[in-house]
Amino acid sequence: MIRHIVMWKLKDEAAGASKEKNAEKLKLILEGLKTSIEEIKNVEVGIQINGDDDEALDVVLICDFENDLDFKMYTRNPAHKKAKKFIDTVIDERFFVDYRVDI
Repeated sequence: MIRHIVMWKLKDEAAGASKEKNAEKLKLILEGLKTSIEEIKNVEVGIQINGDDDEALDVVLICDFENDLDFKMYTRNPAHKKAKKFIDTVIDERFFVDYRVDI
């Protein structure tokens, strides 16, 4: 199984909305990918609850895929590309890791 983890630091304001509103919108968009991208085996999205720490990131995505091909199909899916367009407008920083999980 492939696990894909992405974390973002959001801009204080972007796309006409606050960081908090954009985090909520991002969560809805990312959770919705599971319904439109069949290769996603599992998806979890979290919004930071410790907003007082300037070093804290704001949103995290954790996705699981059965294999490398499924992960590649996800990255090429139009729904993923559409989500990425929104993400690119609201983020300051992005960090990620992809790794194999033994089940």
